[in-house]
Amino acid sequence: MATTSAPPPQTPAFRPFVPAHESRPELTFRAVLIGALFGILFGAVTVYVGLKAGLTVAASIPISVLSISILRVLGKSSILENNIVQTTGNAGQSIASGVIFTLPALIFLGFDLEYARIFALALFGGWIGVLFMIPLRRQLIVEEHGTLLYPEGTACADVLIAGERGGSFASRIFLGMGLGSLYTLFQNENLLKLWPGTPTKNFDIGDQHLLKGGSIRVDATSEYLGVGYIIGPKIAGIMLAGGVFSWLVLMPAIYFFGSHLTAPLYPGTVPIHDMSPSDLWRTYIRPMGAGAVAAAGCLTLLRTLPTIVSAVTGSLKAKKNAATTTGNTTDTIARTSHDLPNSFVYGGSVLLIIIMWAFLYFKPVPGAQVGALANLAAALLIVVFGFLFVTVSARIVGIVGSSASPVSGMTIATLMATAAIFLVQGWTAPAFGALAITIGGVVCIAASNAGDTAQDLKTGYIIGATPWKTQLAVMIGVVVSTFVIGLTLSAMNKAFESFRPMPTSATYSLSALPEGLQDKGAFTRPHISVVDPKDSSSKHEVNDATNYELINAIGSAQLEDGKYLMNRQTGKLEIQWVQGIGSEKVAAPQGRLMATVINGILSRKLPWSLVLLGVALVLAVELAGIRSLTLAVGAYLSIATTLAIFVGSIVRWMADAAVAKARARDRALALADRAVAVAPVGTTVVVRYDDAGMPVLPTVDEQEAALTNNDALTDLDNDEISPGSLFASGLIAAGGITGLLGVAVAAMESISEERGGHWLFPRFSEHNPLYRDPIAIAMFALLAFSLYYFARKPLEQG
Repeated sequence: MATTSAPPPQTPAFRPFVPAHESRPELTFRAVLIGALFGILFGAVTVYVGLKAGLTVAASIPISVLSISILRVLGKSSILENNIVQTTGNAGQSIASGVIFTLPALIFLGFDLEYARIFALALFGGWIGVLFMIPLRRQLIVEEHGTLLYPEGTACADVLIAGERGGSFASRIFLGMGLGSLYTLFQNENLLKLWPGTPTKNFDIGDQHLLKGGSIRVDATSEYLGVGYIIGPKIAGIMLAGGVFSWLVLMPAIYFFGSHLTAPLYPGTVPIHDMSPSDLWRTYIRPMGAGAVAAAGCLTLLRTLPTIVSAVTGSLKAKKNAATTTGNTTDTIARTSHDLPNSFVYGGSVLLIIIMWAFLYFKPVPGAQVGALANLAAALLIVVFGFLFVTVSARIVGIVGSSASPVSGMTIATLMATAAIFLVQGWTAPAFGALAITIGGVVCIAASNAGDTAQDLKTGYIIGATPWKTQLAVMIGVVVSTFVIGLTLSAMNKAFESFRPMPTSATYSLSALPEGLQDKGAFTRPHISVVDPKDSSSKHEVNDATNYELINAIGSAQLEDGKYLMNRQTGKLEIQWVQGIGSEKVAAPQGRLMATVINGILSRKLPWSLVLLGVALVLAVELAGIRSLTLAVGAYLSIATTLAIFVGSIVRWMADAAVAKARARDRALALADRAVAVAPVGTTVVVRYDDAGMPVLPTVDEQEAALTNNDALTDLDNDEISPGSLFASGLIAAGGITGLLGVAVAAMESISEERGGHWLFPRFSEHNPLYRDPIAIAMFALLAFSLYYFARKPLEQG
């Protein structure tokens, strides 16, 4: 007698929110236009916040929420249109993240930020990230749907679905943007400047000058408050620990042991007893912090090597499986399975190699001209590393999310390999460091954009979007946002720059400059203002600045790296030109890290004692089980940044505790009501309350009955969209947008000054009665309270 066994149970097939057979408006003109505008906006905001804070936050959810609101106002919209808006807009954030992590290193290597170079590299990297992600979509997004979760992409899909069902969340973002913009308008030093932007307390206690050299300060900005809320107290606390170690331990120690020295201590150029806390940070803490960040980045890379290897092997297996099943495909492809064709991918890749070769050949880094064959090798190197790390990034973000993706570690690996090749070739001039940054920058941008593209494709897969339209939207977003990223970088560098008098005179001969100094030709600006950082009232105008010679210092034993103005007649260096990017307010820690890696390999003229102190710090905290990269970034940044971010994280901790307590109360009340409802007829249920007002049920059976019979209770635990995060996103956007307005104002003032004009933005005097540190702290506390209040206030549904 024959027997048959039952087939194994089948896993239910995944069904997207919008079925494949259903067609809704998707890649519409208005969706692309609104998404492009968001790409420009959030690209610029990411540059602004990322350069200052050393951190970036995802933009997909804020853009989705804003899109839902805007398209509703414009008329009937579909969830697929909203997805195109967030996909197009999010490209600006991902491209900007890759740019600010690498290309500011050009400044630290002594080169100018050329807009054309930034635009080209951002565009190449962004397109590589999209093109190489297209053939990976089916394996990573579809075949491994249950394995690779893509947390940001899934959360964004939840927001879009909630909006389609009637959820209204945009008011919370707009409220944050309104309050944040009003606050920043009065707080920003480039705008009204009603109260101090950075309350500061420099220590010098008693006759023994306790803690002298240390300082407590806070950049009381709305964007830092929002960033701190989003990243939470754990990460922010580790960052602040690094800042406390640098500003309240190391810097006072440096002053204590070095204040009796009569000569400068390398790499300083003035005696330590004459240095302010900012001088100590710039001279001694930054090299140590860069060494710590580099060491932590390398350790992160080593940790992720197994994941990288598995990502590469998994993708190769997927390609092999896809190749063996190609012949089984049918002529009709479902809408939700339709990618851009492979011919587009391969043709675009070849075209990018040709364009990159032409760019490197016809617009080389000044001083790094190499032959056509070497430029072709560099272009191929970009493609090879790009393909490798696009594959890695696209898989890793599916596991740990975009925020935790080790893009900086991948970039370090690229830079180390590239610099090693250059070292073998004997290409050790500073210009070849800039060429290495060019290669590493494109790879970093490609990896960053690939990770966010994977998140967008995951969102599209869940809601039922058309893949090729999503991929095309990302490419459009890359092109549009790239236009503003270079402008924002250049504007920030100009707005935060300063000209300072040299603390000590140094005389050199232009015809025989010592090693590490380069003559860059005549200074081209006719007019500059020179301000002493120790006394802002000490300011003098230079109306004949073209008489100065521009000197660049890289790896000099006499001067810290940077630009200087030399008097041609006397041969004296009289003025230090401090670039905006790399200053205390715009620290750009990742860019400094990349420059440190390149300098360390090619020039081998770093202040190694300080760099190795940073490495030792990382080893110590790793042995203590602490996340070293986060602490290293905190040690590098100004404590003004980390303290402001920490305040936002404390608000998050307080709000979460309050919300959890309220939810527990609501749940207990619901349980009590249900216990009464399910009690047998004629039975009296007495509900007692404890001192905190929480109901205490009489029996376990009644609690279990309540739990198993009240489906509505689950609504109390499934709030996927945090009102505090939405309000914090509004604060970040407000701080970035209004801060960029201040950057534009400062740039216009600088341009007017260069041309001999005297246009100044009308702002309050520093002698007004509100220009006091306590007022600044009080206003920041009020803004923090508003975040706490609205984080506890539930979102309106429907």
